[in-house]
Amino acid sequence: TMPPGGSAIRVLNVAEKPSVAKSVAEILSRGGMQSRAGRSRYNRVFEFNYAIGAQACHMLVTSVTGHLMELDFDDRYRRWYSCDPAELFHAPVRKAVPQDKQDIKRTLEEEARTCQWLVLWLDCDREGENIAYEVVDICAGANRNLNIWRARFSALIPREIHEAVQHLARPNKLFADAVDARQEIDLRIGASFTRFQTMLLKDAFVLDVSGEERNMVLSYGPCQFPTLGFIVERFWEIQAHEPEEFWTINCSHTSDEGTASFIWIRGHLFDYSSAVVIYEMCVHEPMATVQNVRNQEKLKYPPYPLSTVELQKRASRCCRMSSEHTMKVAEELYQAGFISYPRTETDSFSPNTDLHAIVREQVDHPDWGTYAQRLLNPEERLWRNPSNGGHDDKAHPPIHPTKFSTGENNWSPDHKKVYELVVRHFLACCSQPAVGAETTVEVDIAGEQFNASGRVFLRRKITWTFIVMTHGVVHYFQHTPSDSSLFRRL
Repeated sequence: TMPPGGSAIRVLNVAEKPSVAKSVAEILSRGGMQSRAGRSRYNRVFEFNYAIGAQACHMLVTSVTGHLMELDFDDRYRRWYSCDPAELFHAPVRKAVPQDKQDIKRTLEEEARTCQWLVLWLDCDREGENIAYEVVDICAGANRNLNIWRARFSALIPREIHEAVQHLARPNKLFADAVDARQEIDLRIGASFTRFQTMLLKDAFVLDVSGEERNMVLSYGPCQFPTLGFIVERFWEIQAHEPEEFWTINCSHTSDEGTASFIWIRGHLFDYSSAVVIYEMCVHEPMATVQNVRNQEKLKYPPYPLSTVELQKRASRCCRMSSEHTMKVAEELYQAGFISYPRTETDSFSPNTDLHAIVREQVDHPDWGTYAQRLLNPEERLWRNPSNGGHDDKAHPPIHPTKFSTGENNWSPDHKKVYELVVRHFLACCSQPAVGAETTVEVDIAGEQFNASGRVFLRRKITWTFIVMTHGVVHYFQHTPSDSSLFRRL
């Protein structure tokens, strides 16, 4: 509970990046802030007046640039031949601010001395909580009387930022400790195994190296090295594979409506003579007799709400963007306030999330606005609460749009693609399943069985992108809600 008002207090707010600090300050000050340089040229300090509950505050907003401290061994263990590598598993370690972060440290210390509160605006995940406690160590070292608060948010939009600052909580030490444990394990395993294998193997192989490469290090990473093992194992499997020739029979029927390709029930044969005999039988008696026609309803269910891994998969498949580039673009969209925090394992929305409000923001979009309007109309019966994917990282909601845009002037084509992907995916997960009627036709040619299937989509959703593969070529089809004709005969 916040203390009641009185005279204004000074509040130091610390964000994880300079851009986030600027966005938070602009939102809270409604643009009426003053800016001045900090000790670091990249981490400015923004000042303005604000009220948290009934408490008048003079807000100072600044930032760090990711982790403020680094974990390392004491000096006596840092030289390669100072100890047996096994000793690194229990040698003392310490956290310290590296030389290139000393200016940021001085800014925090100087500002903290004049403040009564410290509000932590670090990213709301375990890594962010760990950085938050690094900030606490620096600031509390300069001012023991600081009242320390945590702002929890998932999108850089006014509603979320004002909500976060009016409902401050305490930071979670357990989350920070979990990251400390992981960092220490990574350091101890990485350093000890790197030294061990480098010293063990350096004389076992003759390497034609010169100059600085004579100090070659055979690095070991607790995550990367086992992954390399999987890659090598798969490479060996591919190298050991001995391909065999096989033969199959292709059958197709062309009419005014197009060409239907039938699949041979046998699949393929490895015996050439047998395949040729069956093929010649079909050629001599080419009349196809329809033996069976099956019709059944097929549902195409909406996806789960969007997590980081799913965003990367879909951007790679549909937008031809690498995972790294996708996250860079998504991070920029987040910092500009257009989407929620893009690093999340959560694929289920909280019951308290106003999903209709998010959809309502999209009704004016020229491409999917009509569908968003229909989604909100109860008479259309298109709405369906998103499915629960079963994952919740307790830090961030699924990725969703937070601000309407038809494209900004500074957006690249990739910004537009990622924003569209996030919006369409969100609209899709709030939709009823697409309904299709699938027809399968089985035919007999000279005693050999072939079949073909096709699907007519009776009720479809604008947010789906159907992918059809024919002869190794991928075709993408997007459709509008007003089009109720035959979708595509496969």
